[in-house]
Amino acid sequence: ATHLPGAALKIAFGATILLAGIRMLTAKAPEIEQEAKDNPWLWAAWAIPIGMVTGIIGVGGGVLMIPVMVLTLRFKMHNAIATSLAVMLFTSTGGVIGYIINGLGVPQLQDLAYTIGYVNLTSWLLLAVTSVGMAQIGAITAHKLPAKQLRYIFIAVMFYMGLKMLGVFDWLGWPI
Repeated sequence: ATHLPGAALKIAFGATILLAGIRMLTAKAPEIEQEAKDNPWLWAAWAIPIGMVTGIIGVGGGVLMIPVMVLTLRFKMHNAIATSLAVMLFTSTGGVIGYIINGLGVPQLQDLAYTIGYVNLTSWLLLAVTSVGMAQIGAITAHKLPAKQLRYIFIAVMFYMGLKMLGVFDWLGWPI
């Protein structure tokens, strides 16, 4: 990702999120409740491409993991979200280490205050502190919502993020 242009990453990110949202919206719910697939080899087979794509476009994994877990691995929506959050602890750590290492020695990053490689520590700290508390509120709220409603909220957020990253709202002149 450090060798790709930012505009290309932005388009890839937006398109990936939008396609995942379309897939979740159009996927037919199973007629009967199916058990989650309990196959570590299948999980690993999905984890490899998801890890690579999320490392390149920086989505942290949830945007891709949740649709795969719900649609392919048959996780319940609440379980998919919780599992995705737990996995993101590790995937984001790997991604951060990669961005720090690949950013060391980049001339235009040398003079930025409070920056290690591509990671701005001030932004990280402010976002992390706020996000930890809000994630708790989000988890409490998610458990109060039915899975179907939670799924549609997730899809709506994916559509918004995908369209925003692709520049559709700017192109239309919408200030959202």
